[in-house]
Amino acid sequence: MHPIERLRYVARAAGEGPALLAREAAGALASFAGDPPGLVTACRRLVDRQPASGPVWWLAARVLTAGDASAAAWQAVELLDDDGTAAALASALPQDALVTVIGWPEQAGDALRRRGDCRVLVVDACDDGEPFVHWLARASVEAELVDPEGVGAAAAASDVVLLEATALGCGGFVGAAGSRAAAAVGRHARSTVWVVAGVGRVLPDRMWLALAGRIDDGEPWHAPDEVVPLDLVDAVVGPRGLEQLGDALRRADCPVAPELLRGPA
Repeated sequence: MHPIERLRYVARAAGEGPALLAREAAGALASFAGDPPGLVTACRRLVDRQPASGPVWWLAARVLTAGDASAAAWQAVELLDDDGTAAALASALPQDALVTVIGWPEQAGDALRRRGDCRVLVVDACDDGEPFVHWLARASVEAELVDPEGVGAAAAASDVVLLEATALGCGGFVGAAGSRAAAAVGRHARSTVWVVAGVGRVLPDRMWLALAGRIDDGEPWHAPDEVVPLDLVDAVVGPRGLEQLGDALRRADCPVAPELLRGPA
């Protein structure tokens, strides 16, 4: 596939996990290594089409600020491939816990299949809930689909409200629609509220603010993603396991790329 076509495919992709999108994007961006203006345009178009994906912003920033864009792209793929977040989460989950998730969380899903002993309430979001329930069932994980209006009841009844961040920064995290309600109810009901944020999902302040500005624009009640305040969260789960919020924020490991801080291309 021609690099331009591959880039268009990645930019338009819907329903794929953020890490998978970033892996696909890396191959397309590497082909622009000898074309700096084309690389800037490609990166800006990627974040325009995937504004909620922290790994896409993380990848674009690393590539734009590197001396060797191709090497930076493939190094990013290696870091994503080596992400130990799912394994760390599988170890941290309480035994036989009742867990609420929203939609089809990429890393949390892997962890729940590894564990096998948790019961999962899957709140439907963007029509991802039912296929996720079937995916868990194929691994003998007990899971039940919950209609969106049942998010509060599910969160209140759970031991752990497990929310996946597509991006996390100083002002909150981006999760699937319904994440804020689940976090708020879980906090009030004294359920444990954890946010899963693996490699590439924690961004430095300026990058986070640029991303969050795209998410909060317009009418957020119609958006598939939403920004959730960090004061509703008990802990973050990353490659090293459970982290306090301050420790998680210090994990931001991509430079600030000024080219990505402007408005849509």
